[in-house]
Amino acid sequence: MRYIGKVYRPPSEADAYLLQATIGCPWNTCTYCDMYRDKPRFYLRDLPSVLEDMEQAAQQASSRIQKLFVTDGDALVMPMDHWRPILHRARQLYPNLRRVSCYAMARNILDKTPKELRELRDLGLTQLYIGPESGDDQTLKRIAKGSTAAEHVEAAHKAREAGMKLSVIFLLGSGGVERSTEHAMASADLATAMDPAFLSALTLTIVPNTPIARLAEKGRFVLPSKRELLKELHLFVDNCNPTSAVFRSNHASNYLPIAGKLPQDKDALLELIESALDGDIPLRPEWRRGL
Repeated sequence: MRYIGKVYRPPSEADAYLLQATIGCPWNTCTYCDMYRDKPRFYLRDLPSVLEDMEQAAQQASSRIQKLFVTDGDALVMPMDHWRPILHRARQLYPNLRRVSCYAMARNILDKTPKELRELRDLGLTQLYIGPESGDDQTLKRIAKGSTAAEHVEAAHKAREAGMKLSVIFLLGSGGVERSTEHAMASADLATAMDPAFLSALTLTIVPNTPIARLAEKGRFVLPSKRELLKELHLFVDNCNPTSAVFRSNHASNYLPIAGKLPQDKDALLELIESALDGDIPLRPEWRRGL
Protein backbone atom coordinates (compact mmCIF):
# COMPACT_ATOMS: atom_id res chain seq x y z
CA MET A 1 0.00 0.00 0.00
CA ARG A 2 1.20 3.48 -0.84
CA TYR A 3 0.59 6.64 1.16
CA ILE A 4 1.29 10.27 0.36
CA GLY A 5 2.23 12.38 3.38
CA LYS A 6 0.82 11.84 6.86
CA VAL A 7 -2.36 9.77 7.17
CA TYR A 8 -4.88 10.21 9.97
CA ARG A 9 -7.77 8.13 11.27
CA PRO A 10 -10.09 8.20 14.31
CA PRO A 11 -8.97 6.22 17.40
CA SER A 12 -11.76 3.69 16.83
CA GLU A 13 -10.27 2.85 13.42
CA ALA A 14 -6.95 1.69 14.88
CA ASP A 15 -7.53 -1.82 13.49
CA ALA A 16 -8.90 -0.70 10.12
CA TYR A 17 -7.22 -0.86 6.72
CA LEU A 18 -6.53 2.77 5.78
CA LEU A 19 -7.17 3.35 2.09
CA GLN A 20 -5.93 6.71 0.81
CA ALA A 21 -8.42 7.68 -1.90
CA THR A 22 -8.05 11.47 -1.61
CA ILE A 23 -5.05 13.66 -0.86
CA GLY A 24 -5.48 16.39 1.72
CA CYS A 25 -8.67 18.07 2.86
CA PRO A 26 -11.13 19.87 0.56
CA TRP A 27 -11.67 22.55 3.24
CA ASN A 28 -8.33 22.76 5.07
CA THR A 29 -8.98 26.15 6.67
CA CYS A 30 -9.96 25.22 10.26
CA THR A 31 -7.81 27.47 12.43
CA TYR A 32 -6.79 24.79 14.95
CA CYS A 33 -5.89 22.00 12.49
CA ASP A 34 -2.54 21.23 10.88
CA MET A 35 -3.34 17.67 9.79
CA TYR A 36 -3.28 18.43 6.08
CA ARG A 37 -1.27 21.63 5.85
CA ASP A 38 1.55 19.63 4.29
CA LYS A 39 -0.88 18.92 1.43
CA PRO A 40 -2.14 22.39 0.43
CA ARG A 41 -3.74 21.15 -2.79
CA PHE A 42 -6.64 18.76 -2.39
CA TYR A 43 -7.17 16.20 -5.14
CA LEU A 44 -8.56 12.75 -5.80
CA ARG A 45 -6.07 9.97 -6.16
CA ASP A 46 -6.02 8.26 -9.51
CA LEU A 47 -8.76 5.61 -9.24
CA PRO A 48 -6.73 2.75 -10.84
CA SER A 49 -3.98 3.38 -8.24
CA VAL A 50 -6.52 3.22 -5.42
CA LEU A 51 -7.96 -0.04 -6.71
CA GLU A 52 -4.44 -1.42 -7.13
CA ASP A 53 -3.71 -0.63 -3.47
CA MET A 54 -6.87 -2.51 -2.51
CA GLU A 55 -5.66 -5.53 -4.49
CA GLN A 56 -2.30 -5.42 -2.72
CA ALA A 57 -4.02 -5.26 0.68
CA ALA A 58 -6.14 -8.27 -0.27
CA GLN A 59 -3.03 -10.25 -1.20
CA GLN A 60 -1.51 -9.53 2.21
CA ALA A 61 -4.51 -9.61 4.55
CA SER A 62 -7.77 -10.27 2.73
CA SER A 63 -9.53 -12.30 5.43
CA ARG A 64 -8.16 -10.15 8.28
CA ILE A 65 -9.62 -6.89 6.98
CA GLN A 66 -12.87 -6.27 8.82
CA LYS A 67 -12.90 -2.46 8.72
CA LEU A 68 -11.94 -0.08 5.94
CA PHE A 69 -11.37 3.61 6.63
CA VAL A 70 -11.14 5.80 3.53
CA THR A 71 -8.77 8.77 3.86
CA ASP A 72 -7.74 11.62 3.65
CA GLY A 73 -9.85 14.36 5.16
CA ASP A 74 -13.55 14.41 4.32
CA ALA A 75 -13.38 11.67 1.70
CA LEU A 76 -17.15 11.78 1.37
CA VAL A 77 -16.55 14.66 -1.05
CA MET A 78 -15.54 12.11 -3.70
CA PRO A 79 -17.99 11.83 -6.61
CA MET A 80 -20.10 8.72 -6.96
CA ASP A 81 -18.05 7.45 -9.92
CA HIS A 82 -15.12 7.07 -7.47
CA TRP A 83 -17.10 5.74 -4.54
CA ARG A 84 -18.96 3.04 -6.47
CA PRO A 85 -15.92 1.09 -7.76
CA ILE A 86 -14.14 1.40 -4.40
CA LEU A 87 -17.09 0.02 -2.45
CA HIS A 88 -17.88 -2.68 -5.03
CA ARG A 89 -14.26 -3.85 -5.00
CA ALA A 90 -14.10 -3.82 -1.20
CA ARG A 91 -17.00 -6.28 -1.06
CA GLN A 92 -15.26 -8.58 -3.52
CA LEU A 93 -11.80 -8.45 -1.97
CA TYR A 94 -12.49 -8.55 1.77
CA PRO A 95 -14.94 -11.35 2.66
CA ASN A 96 -15.05 -10.45 6.37
CA LEU A 97 -15.55 -6.72 5.86
CA ARG A 98 -17.97 -5.34 8.46
CA ARG A 99 -17.71 -1.60 7.96
CA VAL A 100 -16.49 1.14 5.65
CA SER A 101 -16.22 4.63 7.07
CA CYS A 102 -14.68 8.05 6.39
CA TYR A 103 -14.46 11.62 7.66
CA ALA A 104 -17.19 13.96 6.42
CA MET A 105 -18.03 17.63 6.72
CA ALA A 106 -21.60 18.84 7.02
CA ARG A 107 -21.31 20.57 3.64
CA ASN A 108 -20.22 17.34 1.94
CA ILE A 109 -23.21 15.46 3.33
CA LEU A 110 -25.54 18.24 2.21
CA ASP A 111 -24.00 18.19 -1.28
CA LYS A 112 -24.96 14.53 -1.73
CA THR A 113 -28.57 13.75 -2.64
CA PRO A 114 -30.62 11.46 -0.37
CA LYS A 115 -30.53 8.86 -3.15
CA GLU A 116 -26.72 9.03 -3.36
CA LEU A 117 -26.30 8.69 0.41
CA ARG A 118 -28.66 5.71 0.48
CA GLU A 119 -26.73 4.11 -2.37
CA LEU A 120 -23.43 4.61 -0.54
CA ARG A 121 -24.97 3.08 2.57
CA ASP A 122 -26.26 0.09 0.61
CA LEU A 123 -22.80 -0.39 -0.94
CA GLY A 124 -21.21 -0.52 2.50
CA LEU A 125 -20.32 3.02 3.61
CA THR A 126 -22.09 2.74 6.94
CA GLN A 127 -20.39 5.23 9.26
CA LEU A 128 -19.36 8.89 9.01
CA TYR A 129 -17.11 10.81 11.40
CA ILE A 130 -18.16 14.45 11.68
CA GLY A 131 -16.37 17.08 13.76
CA PRO A 132 -18.54 20.13 14.37
CA GLU A 133 -16.13 20.84 17.28
CA SER A 134 -18.66 23.33 18.69
CA GLY A 135 -22.36 24.09 18.64
CA ASP A 136 -21.77 27.80 19.22
CA ASP A 137 -22.05 29.67 15.92
CA GLN A 138 -19.64 32.40 17.06
CA THR A 139 -17.05 29.77 17.88
CA LEU A 140 -17.72 27.91 14.62
CA LYS A 141 -17.08 31.12 12.71
CA ARG A 142 -13.95 31.90 14.71
CA ILE A 143 -12.42 28.47 14.09
CA ALA A 144 -13.47 28.68 10.40
CA LYS A 145 -15.39 25.41 10.47
CA GLY A 146 -17.38 26.30 7.37
CA SER A 147 -20.87 25.31 8.55
CA THR A 148 -23.33 26.54 11.15
CA ALA A 149 -24.86 24.50 13.95
CA ALA A 150 -28.14 24.36 12.01
CA GLU A 151 -26.34 23.00 8.95
CA HIS A 152 -24.75 20.28 11.09
CA VAL A 153 -28.19 19.28 12.37
CA GLU A 154 -29.54 19.16 8.80
CA ALA A 155 -26.56 17.07 7.64
CA ALA A 156 -26.91 14.65 10.56
CA HIS A 157 -30.61 14.17 9.88
CA LYS A 158 -29.90 13.55 6.20
CA ALA A 159 -27.21 10.95 6.93
CA ARG A 160 -29.36 9.17 9.52
CA GLU A 161 -32.27 9.08 7.07
CA ALA A 162 -29.94 7.28 4.66
CA GLY A 163 -29.25 4.67 7.36
CA MET A 164 -25.72 5.80 8.22
CA LYS A 165 -24.31 5.83 11.73
CA LEU A 166 -22.69 9.04 12.92
CA SER A 167 -19.69 9.55 15.16
CA VAL A 168 -19.69 13.20 16.22
CA ILE A 169 -16.70 14.98 17.72
CA PHE A 170 -16.52 18.12 19.88
CA LEU A 171 -13.44 20.04 21.00
CA LEU A 172 -13.25 21.18 24.60
CA GLY A 173 -11.62 24.59 24.74
CA SER A 174 -12.36 25.67 21.19
CA GLY A 175 -14.45 28.61 22.40
CA GLY A 176 -11.50 29.91 24.38
CA VAL A 177 -11.90 31.44 27.82
CA GLU A 178 -14.14 34.10 26.28
CA ARG A 179 -16.94 31.72 25.23
CA SER A 180 -16.23 28.68 27.35
CA THR A 181 -19.72 28.41 28.83
CA GLU A 182 -21.53 29.27 25.59
CA HIS A 183 -19.42 26.74 23.71
CA ALA A 184 -20.11 23.94 26.20
CA MET A 185 -23.86 24.58 26.40
CA ALA A 186 -24.36 25.01 22.65
CA SER A 187 -22.26 21.92 21.94
CA ALA A 188 -24.48 19.87 24.24
CA ASP A 189 -27.53 21.21 22.40
CA LEU A 190 -26.00 20.36 19.02
CA ALA A 191 -24.98 16.86 20.14
CA THR A 192 -28.54 16.29 21.30
CA ALA A 193 -29.99 17.54 18.01
CA MET A 194 -27.55 15.58 15.82
CA ASP A 195 -28.40 12.46 17.86
CA PRO A 196 -25.38 10.34 16.87
CA ALA A 197 -24.67 6.72 17.71
CA PHE A 198 -21.17 7.69 18.88
CA LEU A 199 -20.08 10.90 20.58
CA SER A 200 -16.63 12.13 21.57
CA ALA A 201 -15.19 15.09 23.42
CA LEU A 202 -11.54 15.82 22.63
CA THR A 203 -9.47 18.71 23.98
CA LEU A 204 -8.07 21.47 21.80
CA THR A 205 -4.31 21.46 21.49
CA ILE A 206 -2.72 24.63 20.14
CA VAL A 207 -0.42 23.41 17.39
CA PRO A 208 2.48 25.72 16.41
CA ASN A 209 2.13 27.66 13.15
CA THR A 210 -1.64 27.24 12.93
CA PRO A 211 -3.86 30.32 12.72
CA ILE A 212 -5.16 29.75 16.25
CA ALA A 213 -1.57 29.56 17.53
CA ARG A 214 -0.85 32.95 15.99
CA LEU A 215 -3.97 34.35 17.67
CA ALA A 216 -2.81 32.88 20.99
CA GLU A 217 0.61 34.50 20.57
CA LYS A 218 -1.10 37.88 20.18
CA GLY A 219 -3.35 37.28 23.19
CA ARG A 220 -6.45 37.11 21.01
CA PHE A 221 -7.21 33.50 21.97
CA VAL A 222 -6.76 32.08 25.47
CA LEU A 223 -7.17 28.35 26.03
CA PRO A 224 -9.14 27.52 29.19
CA SER A 225 -7.22 26.06 32.13
CA LYS A 226 -7.43 22.40 33.09
CA ARG A 227 -10.09 23.20 35.65
CA GLU A 228 -12.08 25.28 33.16
CA LEU A 229 -11.87 22.46 30.63
CA LEU A 230 -13.27 20.05 33.22
CA LYS A 231 -16.11 22.49 33.86
CA GLU A 232 -16.80 22.57 30.11
CA LEU A 233 -16.91 18.77 30.09
CA HIS A 234 -19.29 18.79 33.06
CA LEU A 235 -21.63 21.29 31.36
CA PHE A 236 -21.51 19.33 28.13
CA VAL A 237 -22.34 15.98 29.73
CA ASP A 238 -24.97 17.45 32.04
CA ASN A 239 -26.90 19.06 29.17
CA CYS A 240 -26.38 16.44 26.45
CA ASN A 241 -29.40 14.22 25.78
CA PRO A 242 -29.10 12.13 22.61
CA THR A 243 -31.37 9.10 22.28
CA SER A 244 -28.56 6.69 23.16
CA ALA A 245 -24.94 7.48 22.30
CA VAL A 246 -21.71 5.74 23.20
CA PHE A 247 -19.71 8.56 24.76
CA ARG A 248 -15.94 8.83 25.02
CA SER A 249 -13.54 11.48 26.28
CA ASN A 250 -10.60 9.08 26.50
CA HIS A 251 -8.63 10.52 23.59
CA ALA A 252 -4.94 11.20 24.27
CA SER A 253 -5.65 14.95 24.27
CA ASN A 254 -7.96 14.74 27.29
CA TYR A 255 -6.96 15.32 30.89
CA LEU A 256 -9.74 13.09 32.25
CA PRO A 257 -10.44 9.86 30.33
CA ILE A 258 -14.05 8.79 30.85
CA ALA A 259 -16.47 6.61 28.90
CA GLY A 260 -20.09 5.54 29.07
CA LYS A 261 -23.44 6.01 27.39
CA LEU A 262 -25.50 9.17 27.23
CA PRO A 263 -27.92 9.84 28.70
CA GLN A 264 -28.00 6.47 30.51
CA ASP A 265 -24.71 6.90 32.39
CA LYS A 266 -24.94 10.66 32.86
CA ASP A 267 -25.03 10.64 36.67
CA ALA A 268 -22.01 8.35 36.94
CA LEU A 269 -20.04 10.40 34.41
CA LEU A 270 -20.87 13.66 36.19
CA GLU A 271 -19.77 12.14 39.49
CA LEU A 272 -16.38 11.25 37.97
CA ILE A 273 -15.91 14.78 36.63
CA GLU A 274 -16.88 16.27 39.98
CA SER A 275 -14.36 14.00 41.72
CA ALA A 276 -11.69 15.23 39.34
CA LEU A 277 -12.67 18.84 40.03
CA ASP A 278 -12.36 18.10 43.77
CA GLY A 279 -8.89 16.67 43.22
CA ASP A 280 -9.86 13.11 44.14
CA ILE A 281 -9.02 11.70 40.69
CA PRO A 282 -5.60 12.43 39.16
CA LEU A 283 -5.54 14.04 35.72
CA ARG A 284 -3.46 12.79 32.81
CA PRO A 285 -0.04 14.48 33.00
CA GLU A 286 1.10 16.67 30.12
CA TRP A 287 3.78 14.22 29.02
CA ARG A 288 1.09 11.58 28.38
CA ARG A 289 -1.14 13.87 26.34
CA GLY A 290 -1.00 14.05 22.57
CA LEU A 291 -2.90 14.48 19.34
